[in-house]
Amino acid sequence: MNATEVLRIVDAIHRDKNIDKDIVFEGIEAALVSAAKKHYGEESDITVSIDRQDGTITASIDGEMLDSEEAVGRIGAQTAKQVMIQKIREAERDSLYEEYDDLLNHMVSGIIQRYEGGAATVALTNVEAILPRSEQIPGETHHANERVRATVYEVRKAGSRVKVILSRRSPSLVQRLFEQEIPEIADGVIEVRGISREPGYRSKVAVSSSDARVDCVGACVGVRGNRIKNIVDELAGERIDIVRWDEDLEVLIPNALSPATVEQVILCKMLGRAIVLVSEDQLSLAIGRRGQNVRLASKLSGWDIEIMTQEELAESIDRAVDGFSQLEGMAIELAEKLVEEGFLSYDDLSIIEPDDLMQMGGLSEEQVNLIVEQAEERAEAAEAAAAEARRQKREQERLEAEVAEAEAAAAEARGDVPGEGGEASGDADAGEESPAEESDAEAINAEATAEAQEEQPAREPADAGQEPPQ
Repeated sequence: MNATEVLRIVDAIHRDKNIDKDIVFEGIEAALVSAAKKHYGEESDITVSIDRQDGTITASIDGEMLDSEEAVGRIGAQTAKQVMIQKIREAERDSLYEEYDDLLNHMVSGIIQRYEGGAATVALTNVEAILPRSEQIPGETHHANERVRATVYEVRKAGSRVKVILSRRSPSLVQRLFEQEIPEIADGVIEVRGISREPGYRSKVAVSSSDARVDCVGACVGVRGNRIKNIVDELAGERIDIVRWDEDLEVLIPNALSPATVEQVILCKMLGRAIVLVSEDQLSLAIGRRGQNVRLASKLSGWDIEIMTQEELAESIDRAVDGFSQLEGMAIELAEKLVEEGFLSYDDLSIIEPDDLMQMGGLSEEQVNLIVEQAEERAEAAEAAAAEARRQKREQERLEAEVAEAEAAAAEARGDVPGEGGEASGDADAGEESPAEESDAEAINAEATAEAQEEQPAREPADAGQEPPQ
């Protein structure tokens, strides 16, 4: 291995593998040292260096210089080659790792090579990546040779290889698609200020414009919705709400809750909570299906949002003042101050900062600790009572369903089921339901109601007979 050959090898590896030349030189030096120690002994103090300009190799053993021919010629060439290959592979792995680590949360495009067990293997430019089932959009399926776009979710070294994990569930995918489809975002005129997403169902994207002449919402939607449609199609039909960003939370939160109309926003800064008042006919729209709309708005604004009507707020305030006033050491004036700051339940009161409560009520540390301890106990009792009430309700619904099934079975045994002939068949033709069908319908409706109530615990009224706030 002469100097010219060394330079040629380094240059070829640098161009083919995209590895820095210094790393290749270091790899060759380490390979020669390793091979030399096998020849001269592991205890030998061996150094090898290669001139970066002309490729000249110099080596020494225990401080004694060796000529270049002896440094290379007397060393096992095969051993040096094996070590060199290993070092180059490690350098190639490190280079790939750095390349994709810089692409974290950026969008890449690749071809699906295999789709087995719900996980897809995606061929990128210079590495095979994995798109696991857990990072796919719910309900989405893929097939071999399909082109797919995703964001780089995780990069890690695995032996001599680099493992790249992709994601189509990340909010960053929505942002990258906006940057690609909307030129004003790529140019910096429009900025994406926040994204909240439930993959496959709905996303809210907050945008703002630095140019008063450019409507940020209209630009994102596009003419006849063509821009947003391209993004929706890429996300398998996921609904996207474009929200106009505002630094004022009292403006941003109503925008985020769109399409619902908001009457008033009350900010409870000590709790980081916003109480949003809506009319009765806007209540379900503001909350959304299974609480989705308010959940996404809360993530987008960074504040916990509670939706109420004026009547519900008035009831909660009265209940909270009465409940807090019953705590030992709590004056009515302090109870009212707490309610004004948004503390409407024992659970809220149990997490208050002691210093804040001491300052608000002019209380000692012992008095504050006593109040907080009582609040924690009552919060736990209220939660246990609510859980028991829900359990009893589910048990009652189960019993009602069993009774309905028994009645249906008895009716069938008597021949009263529609379609069996005789009067029953005639009644069915007349459009009347059998008792069994009515019972089944009632049981199904009861189950659906119970499920909806469990999914939106914030909307549950206080338990009957429970005077303190929940």
